[in-house]
Amino acid sequence: MPSRLSVRSVRSVRLVVRTFSELCITVGALIVLFVAYVLLWTGVKAADAAEGEIETLHSRWAEQPVAASPGAPAPTASPAPYRGGKPFATLHIPRFGAGWEWPVLENTEARTLQKGLGHYSGTARPGETGNFAVAGHRRTYGDPFKDFPRLRPGDAVIVNDGTTWFTYRIAKAPYRTVPTDTAVVDPVPRRSGFEGPGRYLTLTTCEPEWGSSHRLIAWAHLDATRPVSEGGPPALSG
Repeated sequence: MPSRLSVRSVRSVRLVVRTFSELCITVGALIVLFVAYVLLWTGVKAADAAEGEIETLHSRWAEQPVAASPGAPAPTASPAPYRGGKPFATLHIPRFGAGWEWPVLENTEARTLQKGLGHYSGTARPGETGNFAVAGHRRTYGDPFKDFPRLRPGDAVIVNDGTTWFTYRIAKAPYRTVPTDTAVVDPVPRRSGFEGPGRYLTLTTCEPEWGSSHRLIAWAHLDATRPVSEGGPPALSG
């Protein structure tokens, strides 16, 4: 017969094993819930937020005065500054699928990128000489730039600011760099291959897909413009 001490020891071991097993199950359940939140709930929130921002833009644009006729003198007043965290354009990348559309909001703060793409404050406006630079999540919050590595030279990136369609063309395959490499959004971005001032666009996102140790960069140059009154550009359909 086993001694009373041995029985107690076995019971203690069993208790420890059972407690540890229950703890592992609880931790596992929490991990599953967290992954579900990251993958699903943030996506639902981002989709609703982005749709709301796009609706806000469309409503604002519908209230704008009719554009002046061709040949009329251009307004001399400076455009109003963009408001932090507020949308001012939509961005379309046919390479990412028909109907891919996200709002572009001012600044790249975390809460801004939860509602759409973020414009690097201080960089150019769409169509301006300089570098119109935009950031977006690779994963979570709608995964707007999930397919970023698929970008290829010649792909269209189309921006609509309510008055004009701006069609940019990707210049080269995405470039991998570190987060401190801020020269990628300079007016003439470093490593882009562009020489001298021009009308450029830079897209940035995190690398690797589920990390943030590096960044992927895509550069484009302005290829064409088209008044919104004339309908969407041909490149919009892919």
